Amino acid sequence: MQIGPYQLKNRLIVAPMAGVTDQPFRNLCLRYGAAMAVSEMLSSNPDVWDTDKSRQRMSHAGEDGIRSVQIAGADPELMANAAVVNVQQGAQIIDINMGCPAKKVNRKLAGSALLQDPVQVKAILQAVVAAVDVPVTLKIRTGWAPEHRNGVQIAQIAEDCGIASLAVHGRTRQCMYKGNAEYDTIKAIKKNVSIPVVANGDIVTPEKARFVLDQTGADALMIGRGAQGRPWIFREIQHYLETGNKLAPVEMDEKRLVMLEHLKNLYALYGEYKGIRFARKHVGWYLDQDEQRPFRAEFNRLETVEEQGSMVERYFDEIAQN
Repeated sequence: MQIGPYQLKNRLIVAPMAGVTDQPFRNLCLRYGAAMAVSEMLSSNPDVWDTDKSRQRMSHAGEDGIRSVQIAGADPELMANAAVVNVQQGAQIIDINMGCPAKKVNRKLAGSALLQDPVQVKAILQAVVAAVDVPVTLKIRTGWAPEHRNGVQIAQIAEDCGIASLAVHGRTRQCMYKGNAEYDTIKAIKKNVSIPVVANGDIVTPEKARFVLDQTGADALMIGRGAQGRPWIFREIQHYLETGNKLAPVEMDEKRLVMLEHLKNLYALYGEYKGIRFARKHVGWYLDQDEQRPFRAEFNRLETVEEQGSMVERYFDEIAQN
């Protein structure tokens, strides 16, 4: 798959997820075979840029792979300015968020709320594409509500405005993350535009990845929640797509090393206080099984880097002894 001048090595992309796809997570996924990872969502409002959170999201020092940065907002001028600033900061692709279903985003008529207003969608896309000389991509949902799936219309507007590729989550805004993703709308979008289309939603196994590609005819897949605590899912999916065979489950020694490295990089990025708190949710995803609830409950009470590292080490030592 090609996005502007960038040739992706395969058809697997890491979905942008606020509070999740920070640089440590993106780099892990890229190492395990993702062709590209899209950054966390950045507000187009410059009033919030002078915060630790925004500065971290706008920094690309030590970034692996193609630097794709997602921006969100409802004002064409602010969106265009945000695109320019992020390109100056090192972004190689600008991704526009019109898919986030979160209430705090939609209250500002941004994210998936924009799908209700095709005229404003066009204005934003035209402004951003005209403002920068890098590829601009777009992420949407299939529509605002199940009875209002206008994904095909939005996709055609995107193509007319010069959008380089389009990612589609197979739910409407009203659906949030409930129920099952549907892929018929993505299939219809693919049939009605010539730009690359990326399918997103509920891709959590290699078999499901193959199914979604076959069902939609999409050019690539975007994987979000399926990679939480499982950055190696990209390696598993790519192997299955190439061979039709499943890889053996990841070895415990490898999992130990990945978790400890991930924690170390979180502490380095956020500092000890915030890093410890980010580590809690990531460790919960790595060990997201009912039998691990007591471990997670104790881990979430730890307040130092040393305690967290020691507890992870003990956990794997106990597994090795059993």
